[in-house]
Amino acid sequence: MNPFEMVAIIVVAVMIASVLRAKYGHNRRGNDQIDPQERSENLRLRDEVKELKERLKVLERITVEKENSLSREIEDLRDR
Repeated sequence: MNPFEMVAIIVVAVMIASVLRAKYGHNRRGNDQIDPQERSENLRLRDEVKELKERLKVLERITVEKENSLSREIEDLRDR
């Protein structure tokens, strides 16, 4: 068996184990074992991520608008 086949077998085994773990809900700790402080921290971090995503969308929109306006200005200068 060559090294590539061995790596492929390991990858397939890990994938199968991950699917089975996800399907049967087996994880290291159950949801009822999560500390209330950790739960509140998770909620806070989720809210923060949501806010950062919204800010990123605004920044992307501003960047695209500036690129479009810059392109228009360049085209206007070429037309002169």
